[in-house]
Amino acid sequence: MPTATDPALVRRAVKAAALGNAMEWFDFGVYSYIAVTLGKVFFPSGNPTAQLLSTFGAFAAAFLVRPLGGAVFGPLGDRVGRQKVLAFTMIMMAAGTFAIGLIPSYATIGVWAPVLLLAARLLQGFSTGGEYAGAATFIAEYAPDKRRGFLGSWLEFGTLAGYVGGAGLVTLMTALLSDGDLTSWGWRLPFLIAGPMGIIGLYLRTRLEETPAFAAEMEKAESARPRVPLREMVTGQWRALLLCVGLVLVFNVTDYMLLSYMPSYLTSELKYDTTHGLLVVLGVMVLMMVVQPFAGALTDRVGRRPVIAAGCAGFLLLSVPALLLIRQGGLPAIALGMGALGLLLVCFTASMPAALPALFPTRVRYGSLSIGFNVSVSLFGGTTPLVVTALIGATGDVMMPAYYMMAAAVVGGVAVWFMTESAGRPLPGSAPAVEGVERVERQE
Repeated sequence: MPTATDPALVRRAVKAAALGNAMEWFDFGVYSYIAVTLGKVFFPSGNPTAQLLSTFGAFAAAFLVRPLGGAVFGPLGDRVGRQKVLAFTMIMMAAGTFAIGLIPSYATIGVWAPVLLLAARLLQGFSTGGEYAGAATFIAEYAPDKRRGFLGSWLEFGTLAGYVGGAGLVTLMTALLSDGDLTSWGWRLPFLIAGPMGIIGLYLRTRLEETPAFAAEMEKAESARPRVPLREMVTGQWRALLLCVGLVLVFNVTDYMLLSYMPSYLTSELKYDTTHGLLVVLGVMVLMMVVQPFAGALTDRVGRRPVIAAGCAGFLLLSVPALLLIRQGGLPAIALGMGALGLLLVCFTASMPAALPALFPTRVRYGSLSIGFNVSVSLFGGTTPLVVTALIGATGDVMMPAYYMMAAAVVGGVAVWFMTESAGRPLPGSAPAVEGVERVERQE
């Protein structure tokens, strides 16, 4: 029998999930956009490249513990429920981000400053290991089958909103504060905002009910749900996990390249004015936010596979021309090149929140998706700024970002070829989901 979804409840679920994602990416956006300042505060050195590498090294370190967080929170979400785990990860994310704003500088406490920064980043990484997969699962299991792409796209709308909030705040601070004020105290403000944001997000998440798909799974068991071994989540889902890793690779390499690395690339490699560079990327993200819901609805009509494939083909063919435009240095050329990459990225941000949860059955969805997603993000996505910076330093070739995105597009294209279309179909292991009681009655 089809499951009838409550539109009001679905909207609340989408808002709560998207806000958590927004807070996570608010922090990532701030950290990336203020990386040069953080390098001066925590990693004193006469070499700007060494400072930037150290800062991005701490950025990448958080991704090393994400698989561990996914391995803990994912199976827990399949056992005790998605809503409870998502509320807990919200608390941890807010605490880690807030703590960064309280850390004394290297000039004050010496080597303990970068040590504490690393500890806070590891706490963030551990908590986010259960965040994206849980939020995507939460929305997918609430959404009616025919609107899963549109509703899932709001998760990445939250990502972009977080980035825009972080980027906008850093841009405003860069314009209004002197370098001395920004280095001495101004950089702390964006991180301290995470406290109130976390309280709001926690309130929204604790008011939600469990997803219909998980509730149905619980009803199948006479008592508490049996524990699914971690090994079964991996070996029992090996094909879906490989597809997940490939899809997340192209999604996150291009995402982190454009939204996290390019602001520093414009400043450190192309010597572009910091404020203008931030404004360009901010404009690209606003453009992506406008297009995002429409692209999500498009995936419901034409399917996830064609949209993801178009993104892979676009990055393979247009990465070099787009970066050449950016390297010309003029504002129109940079805006055009960045805008083209941003629109290609929307092919992934609009598709993945619905496509990835559909790879796995309900009983292991949170756990298996957490493992596959976080392994791929840790190895390829979060390390993108560090790897590309190191590659440019080693080879002197400033076109490395384009080559890296092209390689990711090839891997993503292979994954798309082997994945099954999920648009308009029930999630594996779940009953069909339709919108409203009247639609169920009409079908019966």
